Amino acid sequence: MVDSEPLWLESETEITAIHGYAWTEADQIACLGGPLTRVGQYMHDKCGGAQSPEYFTQTLIDTQCEKMRRGTPLMPGAIELVRSLQNHGVVTALVSASPRIIVDAVLENLGADVFPFSISSDDVLNTKPHPDAYLLAAKRSGVDITKCVIFEDSLTGVNAAKASGAWLIAVPHLVVVEEGTRVRSIRSLQQISFEKLVELSEDFSATI
Repeated sequence: MVDSEPLWLESETEITAIHGYAWTEADQIACLGGPLTRVGQYMHDKCGGAQSPEYFTQTLIDTQCEKMRRGTPLMPGAIELVRSLQNHGVVTALVSASPRIIVDAVLENLGADVFPFSISSDDVLNTKPHPDAYLLAAKRSGVDITKCVIFEDSLTGVNAAKASGAWLIAVPHLVVVEEGTRVRSIRSLQQISFEKLVELSEDFSATI
């Protein structure tokens, strides 16, 4: 929904710089999609154990939350797609591997009425790449997960989506997602509309 990766890069760079480590694009790619506990451990290792993994995780959450409260740009076509789906009666939900405090910071900018509900990493025992969050979202929506479509941009999220049994449309960021029987990869959400999803639901082998 939001173009948050530049802000994650800023936060990770600022925090590790304090401990003498120069964060790189390779580090960003390695941590893309979380979960944040893994990112905290990664930062701990790169910074030579200067602080505990828990310290890095919490500092990253606090730093990122502050940045996102100031405003986070939307991905092109995201809000228009969500509104279009909702206007056609499609049930929607926001599912994130971030903790509730960050999800709510995003929703403060998007508007409380954009999604009927959201799922954060705090709402499940196992967050992405496990499918728990998506399975919970389907349950709360009262729909069969195998009839759901998930939009993801990271390999962590892609793995969670595949494991859930849902259809997947990937919009990869800094990574490559291979297409498959239930997986399509696109460049932008601007390529998708309600009508296009209807076409795909009738024949998911169609080319976007």
